[in-house]
Amino acid sequence: MRGRIGETMAKAHRKSTSPGQVGTKPALLSGGNPQIAKAYGDAPVQAYIAAMPGWKSDLGRRLDALIERTVPGMHKAVKWNSPFYGIESQGWFLSLHCFTKYVKVAFFRGALLHPVPPGASKTRDTRYLDIHEDDEFDEAQFADWVKQASQLPGERL
Repeated sequence: MRGRIGETMAKAHRKSTSPGQVGTKPALLSGGNPQIAKAYGDAPVQAYIAAMPGWKSDLGRRLDALIERTVPGMHKAVKWNSPFYGIESQGWFLSLHCFTKYVKVAFFRGALLHPVPPGASKTRDTRYLDIHEDDEFDEAQFADWVKQASQLPGERL
């Protein structure tokens, strides 16, 4: 029997765009976060990444490619105007969000990663990685965190 997360993630195979997304440029919300309708699959995530302002779009493509290479076959969705990445039987392990001066990566079980990502959270398990334009980005460490996070029970949002 498949739970709610399995049913939700299964939609990724059936639904890759939402109405009104094709051919329209998304509005940018506070901090430059693209407003993308809730949808499952790669297409809405790519629409979000394409709409990320300035240098953030290149970073978004880089992060998305790293996540895909590290966890082949994972599922994607846009929820609450943020891309989510997850494993069907486990839940969501990571999300991205644009802010004015940085992109925030949320590791939902980040407190269990080694080493623990640097950004604290109000929730016990979540940890953040804030990536600014001029930051040196350690791809190997990021890929290691993604791999670890994908192997833990995810969030069932």
